[in-house]
Amino acid sequence: MEKENQTKVTGFILLGFPTVRELQVFFFILFLLGYLLTLLENIVIIVIIKLNYQLHKPMYFFLGNLSFLEMWYMTVTVPKLLAILLSDKETIYISACMTQMYFFIALVCTECVLLAVMAFDRYVAICNPLRYSTVMSRQLCVQLAASSWLSGFLISLIKVYYISKLVFCHENIINHFYCDISPLLNLACSDRTLAELVDFILALIILLIPLFATISSYICILMTILKIPTAKGRQKAFSTCASHLVVVAMFYSATLFIYARPRRINSFNSNKMVSVVYTIITPLLNPIIYCLRNKEVKEAFKSLVAKANVFSEKGNSNH
Repeated sequence: MEKENQTKVTGFILLGFPTVRELQVFFFILFLLGYLLTLLENIVIIVIIKLNYQLHKPMYFFLGNLSFLEMWYMTVTVPKLLAILLSDKETIYISACMTQMYFFIALVCTECVLLAVMAFDRYVAICNPLRYSTVMSRQLCVQLAASSWLSGFLISLIKVYYISKLVFCHENIINHFYCDISPLLNLACSDRTLAELVDFILALIILLIPLFATISSYICILMTILKIPTAKGRQKAFSTCASHLVVVAMFYSATLFIYARPRRINSFNSNKMVSVVYTIITPLLNPIIYCLRNKEVKEAFKSLVAKANVFSEKGNSNH
């Protein structure tokens, strides 16, 4: 009788960041500017890599994939967050919630693998420079990038499949700004043991295996750099992977805190703040980190701006 009297939930209410109206307006402006700036940064990087033949290298091919990924990564969550800030709370249907969660998890998992692939690329470049062009062929680069996307979307499909089988009733308030795994599992009124177990195991696999591969690559890179006789040579070698190392540290410090733990832990406000780090701040900083320390990208950007100015001047003179 108890099960029969349970009312199934058809949608959820996302709380976002409940606070005074003035502060919500401030957050709206701040997150909107961050979102637009991130889109602009990544579009510029993709255009620069596409138009500059000197950047048609494996390192920039993967960087282009990362930029494309992070544009969608933010688009999955930030527009909904902006809507919540305007309306105090936002209702989302279960189907839309599962769709948002699927794409978000897929992109997070893809980034895990893609960062490991980029570490492998730096390993080959520094530890086997004479074989770099042979090993990192165009075909292998495409295969590695495709494998990153495929594994991310496949793991997400398995996770969301088991979560979608759960029954939600009575409680429908999600203390978050997007549909994340932990808040949803906490709302389930059916047995969630299998969904939690599958999610936890897959989270460890998709986080720890790429992380182990990344750490292994950097151990080999560090050992090779220490063998370089000159300080200038060591600095030059390290500078080619320093940006990637910073991005990896930022990404994993946040994702391991949120996802590599049992799901029965409640979703506190502190978790939402950590989520802001890897959904908004990290994608915003990544293009800056990669470009500020990369002479080739900076020179290509200057060249692109110079060409744009020339075309602009020609257009003005024709008028």
